[in-house]
Amino acid sequence: MSLIPWPYRWLVIVLLAAALIGFGWIKGAGHVQAQWDIVVQEQTLQAAAIRERQAQATVKVVTEYVDRVRIVREKGDTIIKEVPVYVPVQADAACTINRGFVRLHDAAAAGELPEPARDADAAAAGLALSTVAGTVAANYQTCHENAEQLKALQVWVGEMGMAKQTHPPTP
Repeated sequence: MSLIPWPYRWLVIVLLAAALIGFGWIKGAGHVQAQWDIVVQEQTLQAAAIRERQAQATVKVVTEYVDRVRIVREKGDTIIKEVPVYVPVQADAACTINRGFVRLHDAAAAGELPEPARDADAAAAGLALSTVAGTVAANYQTCHENAEQLKALQVWVGEMGMAKQTHPPTP
């Protein structure tokens, strides 16, 4: 017969099975942790690449925007300087703009309803026509600058979406 009684044999078998299960558990956990670490590292690298592409896109868009706004400003400044050529002093003397028009124009520019016109508005001398022309030209200049800013923002948003793709766009 055998030297080791049956209860001890079962205990040894159970302990051996527990040791094998424990060893497998630890090795499996280590393997899963290694896989997890690899995935985290890949995601970190992808995030860094996305941030880099976004930074490059931002620099590109801002540079183009600054150039376009500079051109708009130069054109607007040139137009404003030309006001005396197109609205000469004789036109200023022949036509002044009353305060009612100024109030209406200012309300329209602000996107508000104008105050009711007053009798004094129609009769009172107001602004020279050249002053109004200069103000309108400056307002349009600002409008064109805002339009360029909006275009740049739209391009930037599109570029940010492209930068988030897992594969960088091919040039």
